[in-house]
Order: sequence, then C-alpha cells, then structure tokens
Amino acid sequence: MLPELDSRLTILDTHRVGSAGRRREPARYRGTVRLRLDLSYDGTNFRGWATQPGLRTVQGEVEAAIGMILRLDSVPQLTCAGRTDAGVHARGQVAHVDLDDVDPPALQRRLRRLLPDDIGLRSLTVAPDGFDARFAALERRYVYRICDAPAGPDPLGRGSVVSWHRPLDVEAMNAAAGHLLGEHDFAAFCKKREGATTIRTLLELTSVRVGDLVETTVRADAFCHSMVRALMGALVAVGEGRHEPAWTSEVLGEAVRNARVTVMPAHGLVLEEVVYPDDEGLAARAVESRRRRDE
Repeated sequence: MLPELDSRLTILDTHRVGSAGRRREPARYRGTVRLRLDLSYDGTNFRGWATQPGLRTVQGEVEAAIGMILRLDSVPQLTCAGRTDAGVHARGQVAHVDLDDVDPPALQRRLRRLLPDDIGLRSLTVAPDGFDARFAALERRYVYRICDAPAGPDPLGRGSVVSWHRPLDVEAMNAAAGHLLGEHDFAAFCKKREGATTIRTLLELTSVRVGDLVETTVRADAFCHSMVRALMGALVAVGEGRHEPAWTSEVLGEAVRNARVTVMPAHGLVLEEVVYPDDEGLAARAVESRRRRDE
C-alpha cells in the first residue's frame, strides 16, 4: 500500500480556483502517485487484457501509450480489476498504475487522443490511499447476452450478442443458477491455474428476457479463468432442456473441470462494473483479498 499522499508528494503547481470558486486538484505531482483508470473497450480485436508478446492486448496498448506520452525508458505496469479473456468486452474495467512526476489531467487528455478507437478512457484520477484495482474490489459484475430468436441478433449489435438457434427456458436457467449461489469451490467451472484458489463467492446469477435477448447478470467477489463463460454454458444446457436444473449442483460438487460444461463464446460477455468500498475501507479490503487468495 502506498503511504499517505501528503507525505509522498511535492506539489509543483499551486492550487487554482475555478470560476465557481471551487479549489481544483494540483495539476502535477512529484514523487510516486497511484492513478486510477476507468476504461471501456471492444474486445473483438484483442487477445484479452493481459500483455502477451507479439499479440495485441488492452494492457499492452494502454501501457505503450502511457510510456510514449511520458517518454519512459520502460513501459509502466498496469494492474486491472478483471483480466478479461480474448474477445471479451468491458464497459467498466478499472486499472491502476504508479507513476512519477505526472500531470494527471494532461495525461488524461493525451491518452484519449492517442488510444485506439476500440479503447475508451472514461476517466483518469489520483487514487485514494490504499486503492488497489484488483485486491480492493468488493465485486465484479458481468452481463452475458444471448439472442435465441429465429431471426438472430440485430446486425448492429452482433459483436456483443451470441446467436443461439434453440429457444431457452429462462425460468429453468434461474432454477439451475440457484444451486450455484454462495461460496463454493468452482473448480468444475474454471481453468485451473497453478497455485490459484478456485473458491469464490457467487453473489448473483440471474437471467431475464429483454425482447429477443436473454441477459444474464453474474456478480461475484472475483472470478476464476473462464468461470463466467462456463457458468453460462451450464445454464444454457439446462435452458435448452438437455439437463434438469439440479444438474448444476452435481457438476459443482465434482470440484474438477467438467468436459460436459461448454465454455460459451467470448463476445457475448461484458465486464459492466467493478464495485469498491468507500475510501476508508480500501486498505482493509485489499489485505483481506490477498489473504483469501493465499489460503
């Protein structure tokens, strides 16, 4: 955790007063400052969030742009709330980066001009003390969208909606979801990573019909690799009548990756929101999250 900003930063520009009499934040800081970036992106042409040599990724694009603007010898390291897979979109991704001698408003303006059209910088602000984009988060909210209408999805939205050629029973999907809520070992729905826990708390798994779409909201404290798309594969299997709702409980209890659970296509998934505690609770939440990941 960064020490208190007051003891770390030397303000180079004096505070200015706006036309309405409000005090503005100092424009430039000397010393290390943590910045929060709120991002959105169309994941179609990215190989996911995380940097991979020779591949186009969201993290790689943003880090390269910051490094170019600030003329850094090495690219800065971004930490995000949710490392989205290849093809997954985001409307509410959050990341942080630690930089020296930086003018946040100027960096925000220049980043918005330099980033490609499929990445949007919603805001760039000085993070409060204790903020960590990954570990301070209370929950992540995703929405998965499927169109099961015979005509298929609206062509203008097909990049973020999965076309499904069999009708889905939303009531059965919600009944199946009820068996998965709460804290469990979700190993049956995750791609195992060495040393990483698969215990998660699933807060919401709710499907609703919105016109020709079935929209499923998925909320959890955190997610394992491919967990959301595997959960959707199980719900769709029940929704189209291949299994009874209680089948999801059987799969969950196996605690090993289940080949009968289809991982749904990436492009139907959007990271909509990341929720954080108030500023006073950030540091404690980060400590708790790290402890749980290490258990």
